[in-house]
Amino acid sequence: MAVPKERVVTQPARIEGQTGPGHDRILTPEALVFLAGLHRRFDTRRLALLAARRERQARYDAGALPDFRADTAEIRSGKWTVARIPAALQDRRVEITGPVERKMIINALNSGAKVFMADFEDSSAPTFANQLDGQINLRDAVNGNIEFTSPEGKQYRISGNPAVLVVRPRGWHLPERHITVDGEPMAGALVDFGLYAFHNARTLQARDRGPYFYLPKMEAMEEAALWDDVMSAAEDELGLPSGCMKATVLIETLPAVFQMHEILHALRNRAVGLNCGRWDYIFSYLKTLRGHRDRLLPERGQVLMTVPFLKAYSELLIQTCHRRGAFAMGGMAAQIPIKGDEVANEAAMAKVRADKLREVQAGHDGTWVAHPALVPVAQEIFDKYMPSPNQLNVERADVKVTRDQLIAPCSGSISRAGFDNNVEVALRYTASWLDGQGCVPIHHLMEDAATAEIARAQLWQWLHHGSVEFTDHAPINFALFDHALVTHTHRLRESGLPGAARADEAAALLASLTHADQLGDFLTLPAYDRLA
Repeated sequence: MAVPKERVVTQPARIEGQTGPGHDRILTPEALVFLAGLHRRFDTRRLALLAARRERQARYDAGALPDFRADTAEIRSGKWTVARIPAALQDRRVEITGPVERKMIINALNSGAKVFMADFEDSSAPTFANQLDGQINLRDAVNGNIEFTSPEGKQYRISGNPAVLVVRPRGWHLPERHITVDGEPMAGALVDFGLYAFHNARTLQARDRGPYFYLPKMEAMEEAALWDDVMSAAEDELGLPSGCMKATVLIETLPAVFQMHEILHALRNRAVGLNCGRWDYIFSYLKTLRGHRDRLLPERGQVLMTVPFLKAYSELLIQTCHRRGAFAMGGMAAQIPIKGDEVANEAAMAKVRADKLREVQAGHDGTWVAHPALVPVAQEIFDKYMPSPNQLNVERADVKVTRDQLIAPCSGSISRAGFDNNVEVALRYTASWLDGQGCVPIHHLMEDAATAEIARAQLWQWLHHGSVEFTDHAPINFALFDHALVTHTHRLRESGLPGAARADEAAALLASLTHADQLGDFLTLPAYDRLA
């Protein structure tokens, strides 16, 4: 194995937040020097790419529409493939995702899934304690000594053949204000990636287990190229073989769907696949086209993967990946088991089976679930229809997708119940997030930041474009929104449910974002300032 190169002594990153037990073993002097190096080398470039996002969105707000890039046509037409995919990632038929909480990590690794995506992003509320505890938990999981004892005395340990560990750091847009370099807050992405790589990369590489990452929220190939350079720098600094860090990219923004070949090309020495991040993708559709009255979407429950613009997106992703020798991963099944109601539970599981059948028959190489009980449900479908480890041989030459198909709105309606559900989900999730919980079961669905973003973006869209009606032709207006918000805030405050203590604060934030003249880019940005 390569020997870590001798580091030049430099001023380390500075800790601005309150730390707890064990955090000093993560925030070591050497790790803080490593983080500072990443920040000084890459943060100016990251900020420039975020500025490019804002400029691009301003063009969309002024009437332009996303499209394939003319300057990268040669990449799309060229004959190239990604590098060899490691043996540990050749079979990814079922992946489970969840926050970096200790019990969750153990249960996910023991779930029978092929891969566990440990999430520092949408299913985690990034309190400083949560992020650092998550790093401790992942270090212990990598070292094989992670254990947990519940308040009732039940013990949890990793057993059997655990899932392959893949880590999702935060997106490029999210800050980590508790760690600064030269007086500037670090990027949450560089903190999550940097600490995990510093403490675990050598151990994982020695076992031929990566390290492996899921990369979220990107909009352009230049953002992927930044990740490639960050990983190359980390490999060099830690004395690791070039290209040992592998990445799967979530295609969960509308601009990114027009650059899938380019994103894979930018990461071609380490890319292993793309993922249909369906919920964030729907949110990105709403946000990107927020200024276009003719692109309104119906209520969330009607925007399924079978509607034309989502079907086009998923099939183009499969075709793109398989042409380049990369895996095409399916989307999340958000259902969770419904205890005590066999009829309702079977109806929920039937939806999961139908969704996974659609994915495997379309050519996906694997799929996501949010709960361990769904692993065997999804696996049964993929085992039956995909007996080989993957479906790279399914080329989908029949797929012919145009720009207009990728941005076509879908037909549908808005019911009073759908409107009310958006208010409730956005409020309850925001309150739970402010209380430090980033993955929240609501009405038998596992909601995370992406689904809350859809809910609040749709509310803004329906209320600000005018002349939008319910199915009974009554107008949708702010009086209805304000009344629903007051009603649900009172219910949450009195319920004792997660987030009850932050109900009023969450309501004020949601009201501000919904009444604002422009749809805010991310709920989590203004909410972050209110976290511990």
